[in-house]
Amino acid sequence: MSDQCASPPASTTGSRRRRLWNLPALCHCPVVGVCFPLPALRQLVNKALGGKAVADDYDVHVGAVAQCTQRNRLSELLQKDLESRYASTVQGFRAARDTPAVADLWAAALRKADVAGAFWATLTHPRCDDALQEAVLRDMHMLQHQAGAAVRVDAARVNELIKENGVLARELGKAQERCTRVIAEKSAQINELHAQLMRQRATAIGKDTQIAFLSQDLEQLKASLPDYEYTTPLRQKLEHMRARQAELEAQNALLRQRLSQAQRSLSLPNREVTCAPATDGHKQALKESPITFHLKEKTILCVGGRHGNVPNYRDVIEKAGGQFAHHDGGMEDSQASLDAVLAAADLVICQAGCISHNAYWRVKDHCKRTGKQCVFVENASTSSLTRTLQRIAADDTGWDLAENTLEK
Repeated sequence: MSDQCASPPASTTGSRRRRLWNLPALCHCPVVGVCFPLPALRQLVNKALGGKAVADDYDVHVGAVAQCTQRNRLSELLQKDLESRYASTVQGFRAARDTPAVADLWAAALRKADVAGAFWATLTHPRCDDALQEAVLRDMHMLQHQAGAAVRVDAARVNELIKENGVLARELGKAQERCTRVIAEKSAQINELHAQLMRQRATAIGKDTQIAFLSQDLEQLKASLPDYEYTTPLRQKLEHMRARQAELEAQNALLRQRLSQAQRSLSLPNREVTCAPATDGHKQALKESPITFHLKEKTILCVGGRHGNVPNYRDVIEKAGGQFAHHDGGMEDSQASLDAVLAAADLVICQAGCISHNAYWRVKDHCKRTGKQCVFVENASTSSLTRTLQRIAADDTGWDLAENTLEK
């Protein structure tokens, strides 16, 4: 080392940077070792030799250091590569105008641990004197020792990491195997659920199709039954009539029992009963004349009439052995349901003064087309209805009377 330090001192005058072969010999080894990666150094040596060097890395390094002492093919290639490789760092050092400024830039590079470019830029700077050159070489020598120790520590750490990596790799393999198995199971479940979904969709489509066909059949059925929408009100009215019939039958049984008791007590078995006590808030059905006729289970339809007289109409007809039916003539009941009750009636009594004009003509037209007997009355009283029924029932041919009879 002492022989190397006896080399010519570094110049501190002028502004021209030194070349690689201008540096002292003791600088060549650290410059080649620090500033050139081994693959790049071997490539430059091969280029200078015009072939491929067969020496190992150490011999290549020693040979390159020996060639840097003078200007030749290899030293020029090394110089050009250094200038190109560290051009930005060299440009940064140009701002230093004196030796302390260069020293400050070198110290900053040491703190950042980025010394390769700064080492080359410092040694070749025109303001780098012998003292700074010696300090830089000392720092680089210690850095190389520290780097070697760090390499040994890093090697031990790398070995530990390799072992840990092996353990983690095995655990990862097991985890991947479990994940693969779980993914396969989930894929099978997804396929099964997808198949179930397709079956459910097919079932739903089948049901929707069936519902569509049934809805179409229902619409066709409704179209074939014009009175379909009036069936429910008619059924309700029929149930009401049946309940009313049961109530009247119970009343008749009670009245027969009372009549029998009265006849036994008075010894008058043939006495006529001309009136009956009112029940359910109704008035006596017969006040002016007794009921001496029988309607022979005929269905008597009363169209129109006062709403308050309907219970009295029912009493008169049912006590005379008939079946009562009523339609208000279009006031509240549907006009379309009139045809149904007209078809079921044996005799139609039309209260001409208490029905709509449309209902009047519908009753008249229906009876004319079917030949059904129809009696038109202007007086809506119960006594008028009683006299009309008595006159029709009195004659054996009364059911064959012509239509449009008008009773006042």
